[in-house]
Amino acid sequence: MKIKKLDGMIERSKIKKLKLKEKERKERARRLIQKGVFLEKYFAIYHLDVENTEELLKIFSEYVKQKTPEKFKEQRQ
Repeated sequence: MKIKKLDGMIERSKIKKLKLKEKERKERARRLIQKGVFLEKYFAIYHLDVENTEELLKIFSEYVKQKTPEKFKEQRQ
């Protein structure tokens, strides 16, 4: 009887973990889409394909990293 109860608890735990992973995946996808929209909007790069967009970003990457204000930098604990 206890084994069945434990098996049920394990199964529910697995399902909960899968749902959480799915939620996190969807949130990440949404965030990436939103950032892509801003990238196209503010850099006016609607006409560029993915490879050319990456090439353009590489050009400005170091500059942006160096000039990013502290409030926008990742806060590591």
